[in-house]
Amino acid sequence: MNRVLGKWGLGAVLAAGWSMALAAPERAPWQLNMHPGVTQSSHEAYDLHMLALWICVVIGLIVFGAMFYAMFKFRKSKGAVAATWSHNTLAETIWTIVPILLLVVMAYPATKVLINEAYTNESQMTVKITGYQWKWGYDYVNWGDKAYHVRFISKLEGTSDRTRQLRSGLNPADVKNAQGENTYLLDVDKPLVLPTNTKVRFVITGDDVIHSWWVPALGWKSDAIPGIINDTWTKISEPGIYRGQCAELCGQDHGFMPIVVKAVPPEEFKTWLDQQEAAQNPPAAPAAAPVAQQASIAAPSNG
Repeated sequence: MNRVLGKWGLGAVLAAGWSMALAAPERAPWQLNMHPGVTQSSHEAYDLHMLALWICVVIGLIVFGAMFYAMFKFRKSKGAVAATWSHNTLAETIWTIVPILLLVVMAYPATKVLINEAYTNESQMTVKITGYQWKWGYDYVNWGDKAYHVRFISKLEGTSDRTRQLRSGLNPADVKNAQGENTYLLDVDKPLVLPTNTKVRFVITGDDVIHSWWVPALGWKSDAIPGIINDTWTKISEPGIYRGQCAELCGQDHGFMPIVVKAVPPEEFKTWLDQQEAAQNPPAAPAAAPVAQQASIAAPSNG
């Protein structure tokens, strides 16, 4: 039992870590900072992160600078004697008001970003996302004024799925894509295809338990909760493959339900979407002509 739980836990950790590593379109070796991503939301989240980071750096320099200065300037070996006072009204006022002002300064842009993420109006297409144990369902509802009825299930790619099985004897390091990247637990059989430079609205829900749809390069994640519909949006600026993962512990195979978003130019997307629509919704066959009724079912009576 411990071996089984250990493999599930290892799979979840590897999937989450590799999703983060492969999500960025221009990742660098030993990159420590966040990546700006490829959407407006991701850039805004990155800017908030950098604002908070530099505020923390300044606070750290002031606090630790004062601490080390006091430790060396007023150390016992130099004959320093500890003060006997316990309160300083001016100092206490300053270190109470300054953090409040900093929180206000940080709260304004953060609130603005949250409001922008919630503004799904003026979207050019709608995609419904449904979380299942342990796969994702995608429904293309419309693009522009045209309604579509394209739906498919996206689940872990077959090679990874076979490799992850206990006692499979297969090596996870051998699971690679065409570019030679290790994609163990990262690829799916059917990616979510989206157009670039298009505002896409997502309506997200769950079918069984709580899931969370998360692609770091898009800059947000949203819970998929049964009976509740969350909505958000994205507008991808660059074509590419962007990977993510379910970010909510949803059961024993939580680590084995990756997300792959393939962003393509609008012209290529339209061709793909029309092909999917034609394949999944073939035109109805013309109704068969009614069979001619017999002129007489029984021979006419002579008498």
